[in-house]
Amino acid sequence: MKKLSLFLGCIVPNRYPGIEKATKLCLQKLNIDAADLPGASCCPAPGIFKSFDKATWLALASRNIVLSEKLERDILTVCNGCYGSLADANLELKKDPELKACTNRCLKEIGMEFKGTVEVRHIIEYLYKEFGPEKLKEHVTIPLDLKVALHYGCHLIKPSKDRKLGETEAPVFFDELVEATGAKSVDYTDKMMCCGAGGGVRSGHAAESLEMLENKLACIRQAGVDCIVNACPFCHLQFDRGQLAVNEKFGTDYSIPVLHYTQLLGLALGVTPYELGIEQNAVQNIEFLAKIYEINAGLR
Repeated sequence: MKKLSLFLGCIVPNRYPGIEKATKLCLQKLNIDAADLPGASCCPAPGIFKSFDKATWLALASRNIVLSEKLERDILTVCNGCYGSLADANLELKKDPELKACTNRCLKEIGMEFKGTVEVRHIIEYLYKEFGPEKLKEHVTIPLDLKVALHYGCHLIKPSKDRKLGETEAPVFFDELVEATGAKSVDYTDKMMCCGAGGGVRSGHAAESLEMLENKLACIRQAGVDCIVNACPFCHLQFDRGQLAVNEKFGTDYSIPVLHYTQLLGLALGVTPYELGIEQNAVQNIEFLAKIYEINAGLR
């Protein structure tokens, strides 16, 4: 397997450092060679920059890619948005010589050049293709007795012609990785619906964003799960801090724990909930925390 550089994006280091710690601990336990990517900037966000100024989007995204090219490492992301932006830019520049030349004229001003020598990987896509559920099970030391509501998110699976991860309307690859930890991925209504955060909706249309989230949370609660699992810090932010906003707006009492997949996997690999930063979330469900600490201690 090729060596990797870890692209953290914006939200992880600024809002959820526990996801960064969880990711690095998982990579270490799985013997994956991943190094930090010094000098990395925002990806930039695909739903905003790409829509309004494609040339700027390509210049900013390609600069991050070139940083990894210099290290001769593929880029590993833990965010659907970062994956969408970097993977799409990387593919467009590799396929279109004119775009590549135009972008390189911009990069030349800062002494850089996009060559197209690396790939952009998402942690879920990478684990599924390079390990697979069965091989991942071999590393599990604490099978998790948890019921999970899985959220795929948008950019992980679309555009499907480029992602090549199978069925897009009813995918299973992420579910299989969840169940490799021993947890049960529970089906629920509107599972593939957007969380309401992306494309500037959370920032520009807060009311509609919360309505979408409330609908999703209602379906998840009805499924009777222990927690929500995602693979995107922005979705994570929406489900976590968004629950507080939903409760305030609609008078609800949601308190559904939210985990990034690396935190769930970390639990299965024997890492403590404290080390994984699970207690840093805005939503603090005491019963859930007690349960995962008991699982970690071998009491369940």
